[in-house]
Amino acid sequence: MGIVFTRLFSSLFGNKEARILVLGLDNAGKTTILYRLQMGEVVSTIPTIGFNVETVQYNNIKFQVWDLGGQTSIRPYWRCYFPNTQAIIYVVDSSDTDRLVVAKEEFHAILEEEELKGAVVLLYANKQDLPGALDDAAITEALELHKIKNRQWSIFKTSALKGEGLFEGLDWLSNTLKSGGG
Repeated sequence: MGIVFTRLFSSLFGNKEARILVLGLDNAGKTTILYRLQMGEVVSTIPTIGFNVETVQYNNIKFQVWDLGGQTSIRPYWRCYFPNTQAIIYVVDSSDTDRLVVAKEEFHAILEEEELKGAVVLLYANKQDLPGALDDAAITEALELHKIKNRQWSIFKTSALKGEGLFEGLDWLSNTLKSGGG
């Protein structure tokens, strides 16, 4: 009987679980964002070799968040984590203009992956607090987001250190997932 009530409440209140990959080049701020979302504070991090996985509860959605290392040598292994992914959070260092072309190439390669065809995409134009950081419109242009026609996506200006823009992005993501996207 208890299981019936659990299922009933889950369907009434929209509890849902989502598998999310946090991807981006090394030093984009992926791990800082993950721990800011989970613990509400900035945690000192080192470059991720491999992955971190955490659960983040937000807006009746339990996000299983996989933060994958972004170094060149690790990126080929990202595809091992693609199955059953409902959403991708792609993090871009808005102040690292020298590597925007690489960020764009990696991003569009991810979009071409068969196992991610149905995934919703949230982009964080991170490090907005740094001098010379490009705004979301410039990142949109640099990553050629206008070419994305076959999936839902959105971009948010963020500062992981200040906590700005992160929850607005999660609001969009949770609403999109609740409405059937991903």
